[in-house]
Amino acid sequence: EIQRISQRLKCDQMESCKLVLALYLLVGAQAFGPRALTRRSVAPSRSTLDDITGAQDKLTSSGAIDTSRLVWTPPVKSGARDAQFGPLRDYCPDRYSTQRRKTRTVTCGPIKFGSEHALVRQTMGTTDTRDVEATIQQVMRCADEGFDLVRITVQGMKEADACHRIREGLFKKGYDIPLCADMHFQPKVAIRVAEAFEKIRINPGNFADGRKSFVEKVYESEEDYVSERGYLVEAFTPLVEKCKELNRCMRIGTNHGSLSARVLSFYGDTPRGMVESALEFADIARQSDYHNFVFSMKASNPLVMVQGYRLLAAEMDRLGWDYPLHLGVTEAGEGEDGRMKSAIGIGTLLSDGLGDTIRVSLTEDPEYEYTPCNRLAEIGKACLEPASQAKQLSVPAYTDTRDFTAFDRPLGPIVDLLPTQKEGDEVDFRGLLHRDGSVLSVVTPSDLAPGNVGALYKKLGFKTAVGMPFKDIATSDSVVLMTSPEVGNEEARTALRRMQEVGVGVVVPASELFKKPIPNSVALVDLAEHLKSGAKAVPPCAGRFALTVRGTESDDELKAIKDSGAVMVVLAIDDQLSRLHASRRIVEVLKQTGSKVPLIHYYSAAKSEPYALALELGVAVGSLLIDGIGDGVCLEAATAGSFELDFLRTTSFGLLQGSRMRNTKTEFVSCPSCGRTLFDLQEVTAQISERTGHLPGVAIAIMGCIVNGPGEMADADFGYVGSLPGKVDLYVGKTIIKKGIKNEVACEELVELIKEYGMWKEKDVEEDEEEGAVAQPELSADETAQLPASVWGWGGPAYRITWVAGPRFNDR
Repeated sequence: EIQRISQRLKCDQMESCKLVLALYLLVGAQAFGPRALTRRSVAPSRSTLDDITGAQDKLTSSGAIDTSRLVWTPPVKSGARDAQFGPLRDYCPDRYSTQRRKTRTVTCGPIKFGSEHALVRQTMGTTDTRDVEATIQQVMRCADEGFDLVRITVQGMKEADACHRIREGLFKKGYDIPLCADMHFQPKVAIRVAEAFEKIRINPGNFADGRKSFVEKVYESEEDYVSERGYLVEAFTPLVEKCKELNRCMRIGTNHGSLSARVLSFYGDTPRGMVESALEFADIARQSDYHNFVFSMKASNPLVMVQGYRLLAAEMDRLGWDYPLHLGVTEAGEGEDGRMKSAIGIGTLLSDGLGDTIRVSLTEDPEYEYTPCNRLAEIGKACLEPASQAKQLSVPAYTDTRDFTAFDRPLGPIVDLLPTQKEGDEVDFRGLLHRDGSVLSVVTPSDLAPGNVGALYKKLGFKTAVGMPFKDIATSDSVVLMTSPEVGNEEARTALRRMQEVGVGVVVPASELFKKPIPNSVALVDLAEHLKSGAKAVPPCAGRFALTVRGTESDDELKAIKDSGAVMVVLAIDDQLSRLHASRRIVEVLKQTGSKVPLIHYYSAAKSEPYALALELGVAVGSLLIDGIGDGVCLEAATAGSFELDFLRTTSFGLLQGSRMRNTKTEFVSCPSCGRTLFDLQEVTAQISERTGHLPGVAIAIMGCIVNGPGEMADADFGYVGSLPGKVDLYVGKTIIKKGIKNEVACEELVELIKEYGMWKEKDVEEDEEEGAVAQPELSADETAQLPASVWGWGGPAYRITWVAGPRFNDR
């Protein structure tokens, strides 16, 4: 009984003995007689335990029980953790082949998380939890789709009571799929719902701290910071004890945008703050010998998300912990963008063997999350299969020196790698690549066939004025022709020349240029051929050349790239090698030489659904870009006609934006909806996207309730947050600007707010031309033509001006 009471009081057994002796005199010997102390089946009465708890509260307030005596993970800033456990080692078992991180098994009803089990696929319901029947039906649809677990929001006691009926109703219908309660702010409610659901998710940022606050506090020392942890123990321990008693599972789920004011003040809005926040709650759970939990480190920014998980995995490695990881990019959005961001974040970690359960958060009905979730699980599993392992082990030996604790471009900033202009150049080669990441588009002979040039301009993202192409914000930086157009195809060659005149590169294999020269082109030369033939490998018509590397080259061959004079290196990795590990090796070798040559990832897209391509590309190339490996992408359809050129171009730009490199459209951070959402999230997201989707560089967060906003919209410039049924609040950054706006006018109010802060521009007006036609309007001195804003940086009428001869002018 002493042991049992010690756990209830959260103190050691000596403290408990002292307290029992004092209470013996207060409540009578019959409560703690010989039978109670010798027979474990006889427990103190409820009134006795309440008396003990009340006495503990009095002693706690007087300082007799000190929560600082709990065993905490040593602080990191002071160096105490390094002194006790040594420095961080690594974040994954093996950097040179995918090996799944070894974890303990965590039980959640009929399913299990951990390295000995398959990846668990989960989603989150969107119904009002109090609508029991609607929630049951949605959970059943998710289970029928293939999900292993469904999370449901729980705002208060009414929802907690509904959870009991939901669980019972599902059992009656033959569904034993485990349910997870999504908890914020309400420790007492969490205890109630733990009696019904198999899993509880708590957010360390607001579980004990309540509503989001951005009030900063200055801590004089690390001791001041850790001294305030007592309230975390008091709020969290009862739930831990309940979960331990009922064998419930728990997720300690930190979110980048909802760190507590206390953590923000000491660690800032950083991956380190995310990790330390989670470790504090884990310490409390471990204090009660409770280990049936998993971790998550979610962020809407895949770069921050990956850094957070890697840092957590490394910390657990040195602490000797082995808890499973739940992977997810929070508020990823919808459509291709949401899938791309999720694939970049989740796929990067799965490729290194991290992750035991995944959720793809989309602003869509939960059933639609299954296909991308399941596909990512398949990709993660494939990395561990013999065929993939053979490709990984076929990569020549190298030393991986990436610093996983910070983002760093191994070859330096892209701006330092860009081509420069030379004396005598007939065209401007500086536009071949872009300082924030480049898109190269493969153009086929049919694209350049007679009558198709006008359509080709549009597919490549050009704006046109009087039939002439001009670069826009999402125009391909260079075009790649695997076959040169015939010398007599004047229309095609004129189109290529006009592209060159506005700064777009024309890249063609050297073998084609020798046969059918294109002036001022960029010759694509295999590295082996260049080392063999030198300058003779480059056709005379080429103004520059690029090298193709396949990953099979020796270190000495790769080192020769530095002084080769190439304007870029195209990474066309051999099919018998792992793209991830071969690319990492190439960069490591180039880094040794101080090479400053940009790297372009070439990817051949097999025929698939458009959304599937976003997943494949996000994993294959995004996992490299997220580490600063690579400066652009060249995406080609593996079979002619399987993908449209403009789709491949926009997908490439989506990859760069998802990898936090180049913004070419508005960035939307939208929550996936749940029972807390106060408006139709999908409808509102579509409405806002239609009105504001043309604002590159602007980030807009669309949050269904105060739980996800303003906290979890840390990266956004503007926020649209549900505050009351039918009303929203508008934010600029983390500051609320307008309150209680009716849904009907909130979108237009958001537009006005963007205008007020000088970040609005009107949509460009497309030139009205028939496909393939070249319009040539005649302009007299009195006529004007409307030009798009992107041509010269301004929009409006373009006038033909006649200069009159005079003292300073002698020509018209």
